[in-house]
Amino acid sequence: MSRFQQTLEPSIIRHRMRSTVRIATAPKPKGDNRDTDERGIGREPRRTFTGAIGAICMFPLRAIIAACVKLRIHPNILTFVGVLINVLAAYALGAGRFLLAGIIMIVANIFDFIDGKVAVQLHLQSRFGAFWDSTLDRFSDLALLVGLIYLYAKLGRTDYVLVAALTLIFSIMTSYARARAESLVEKCKVGFMERPERIVLFMIGAFTNRMAAVLWVILVLSILAVANRIYYTYLALNGLPMPRRDGVGGLFWRAFFWTDERTTIPYDLWVIAILAFVWLTPPDWLRDPMAHGPGLVGWIAARIGLGT
Repeated sequence: MSRFQQTLEPSIIRHRMRSTVRIATAPKPKGDNRDTDERGIGREPRRTFTGAIGAICMFPLRAIIAACVKLRIHPNILTFVGVLINVLAAYALGAGRFLLAGIIMIVANIFDFIDGKVAVQLHLQSRFGAFWDSTLDRFSDLALLVGLIYLYAKLGRTDYVLVAALTLIFSIMTSYARARAESLVEKCKVGFMERPERIVLFMIGAFTNRMAAVLWVILVLSILAVANRIYYTYLALNGLPMPRRDGVGGLFWRAFFWTDERTTIPYDLWVIAILAFVWLTPPDWLRDPMAHGPGLVGWIAARIGLGT
C-alpha cells in the first residue's frame, strides 16, 4: 500500500462511517428540517418574547392540525396547497396589493407549518416527504420574490429589482449551503436568517408597507448566513475549533456567527433590532418604491417639536 493510500484510507473510513450512520438512522419526519430541528422549533416554547408569540399562535394551529388528522388529509397535499396559495400571494405582491398578499401568506404558511406535524400524527413520515417539502419550499420562496421583482420592474425601479434579485439569490443559497454542507458534516444550522424568519418578515413588510426595509434586512442577513455556513463547514471539515463566545471578541462572534437557538434571549434581541430597523427607518431614507414619508421616527420628532 502506498503512503498516499495509507493517508487517505482513514478519512475514507470515517466518511463511510458517517454515511452509514446517516443511512441507518430512521427517516426524518416530513417537514422535520423546518418543524423540529431548526434551533428549537417544535420544542416546548421558552419564556421569551418570541417563545410567547409562538405559544399563542399554536392554539389555533392545534385545532387545524387535529382537523386534518381526523380527515386524514395527506401531508404532501397540504404542502402542495400551501405552495399554490403562496403563488397567489406572489401575484398580489406583483400587483402592489401588500395587505392582501399578507393575508394570503398567513393562510399559505398555515399549510406550510402543519404538514410536518400532520405527517407525524398520521405516521406518514418518509424521506420522499421531506424531499417534497424542502423542494416546494424553494418554489414558494422564489414565487414571492419574483412577485416583488415584477412589481419593481413595473414601477421602473431598477435599483429595487436588483435588491430583490440579490435577495432571491442569497435566500436560495442559504438553503443550498446547508444542504450541501450536511452531505459532508453532521449538521450545519448556523446563520440567523432562515426560511421561517424570511416568511415572517415578508408578512410584516406586507402588513405594514415596509417591504423595502424588509428586503434589505433579508438580503444582508442572508449574505451573512451563507458566509456563516461556509466558514462553519470549513472549520468542521478541517477539525478546527469554533470561535470563542466569551469576552469582547465573543460578543462579536455571537452576534455575527449565529449559533443560538430560537426563543432565546439573544434571538429576541436580534428580532427587536430587526423590527426597530424595519419600523423606525424612514422610507425616504431607503427610497422605498411603495412607502413614502418620514416614517415613525419623523412622526415622533414632529410631535415632540423637533420636526421642521
